[in-house]
Amino acid sequence: MSFRYVSGINKPGFNPLGAQTSVTTYQPYLYAWGNNSSGQLGIGSTVDKSSPNQVGSLTTWSEASGGGFHSIVTKTDGTLWAWGRNTAGQLGVSNTTDYSSPKQVGALTSWLRVAGGYLFSLAIKTDGTLWGWGTNTTGQLGLGNTTNYSSPKQVGSLTTWSKVAGGETFSLLITTSGTLYSWGANGQGQLGLGNITSYSSPKQVGSLTNWATVSAGERHSIATKTNGTLWAWGFNNVGQLGLNNTSTYSSPTQVGSLTTWLFVSAGYRHSLAVKTDGTLWVWGGNANGQLGVNNTTNYSSPKQVGSLTTWSSAFGAYANSAATTTTGTLYAWGLNNTGNSTGQLGLGNTTNYSSPKQVGSLTTWLPFTTRCYGYHTLALLY
Repeated sequence: MSFRYVSGINKPGFNPLGAQTSVTTYQPYLYAWGNNSSGQLGIGSTVDKSSPNQVGSLTTWSEASGGGFHSIVTKTDGTLWAWGRNTAGQLGVSNTTDYSSPKQVGALTSWLRVAGGYLFSLAIKTDGTLWGWGTNTTGQLGLGNTTNYSSPKQVGSLTTWSKVAGGETFSLLITTSGTLYSWGANGQGQLGLGNITSYSSPKQVGSLTNWATVSAGERHSIATKTNGTLWAWGFNNVGQLGLNNTSTYSSPTQVGSLTTWLFVSAGYRHSLAVKTDGTLWVWGGNANGQLGVNNTTNYSSPKQVGSLTTWSSAFGAYANSAATTTTGTLYAWGLNNTGNSTGQLGLGNTTNYSSPKQVGSLTTWLPFTTRCYGYHTLALLY
């Protein structure tokens, strides 16, 4: 449910607006934790884990994304791998069989960026083309139909796709020119097209070409522009748009007037954002403490998490959140043990927390790589 930015192997120093500020090369390990009922942790079993578990022994992972109960990951050699639940073909391996260990998707070595939706997957290749597979009942694959696919299918003919986000049943994409597109379910205006009509092929959101980052939640969307402004639209029943109300909006609406927003992530019904000064801000539903502000009160406008000024990225899932700092520390908070959710905070227990808790003692977690979607979390460590 979060904005997907290619992690690569040059970390830290990636600016989510696109500028690379470091050439330090790392060889990252992949870790996973939380619910594992469909093998989505990739550790060869279906046993839940409440603390980080290494996925294999390779140090060539590049970008990881978690879907509802599946994971898709790229390696530095450009190959694509997937595992977990596969009922609708969301793994892209030409069948509907679940896998509890990484399985390569085809033989291509040109995969660059990935995003997992609830039961579908999206990926961008190095040539700028976009591909989708999995469930497609609301047109979330952007293929002009509602047919499910169990192997990657190209979305249109554009070769300028740059950033990708998968929501519950809709998709958001930004091109290299800064144009924003959306498609899929739109019952709450989450596509930002000024209506509540669903679309099965890409539709441009307005005419502006200055979109920088975008993230898709359950039925709401948040994005930043290159001028540092923050925008939101879609479902807003618990204030997840940050507009100081609970009204639904079907077109992008500016959140406040600040021009210092850097990175955004939409959780299920809550949102997180990092400013250029390194502060972390949250808003929306908070019944399980997923906002990290030490209570369970919903907020309809941005509220700062603590006083730290070293946050580098943050990600929202079903009712929990994770964030990294510039020092390589990983924190998590929110729901940790209810129903399908088991230990997704990675803290070695199943206790819910309403304020950030450090995950282990390591300080080598890579920014912009933590991915917590539904009930499990993926992260890269060097």
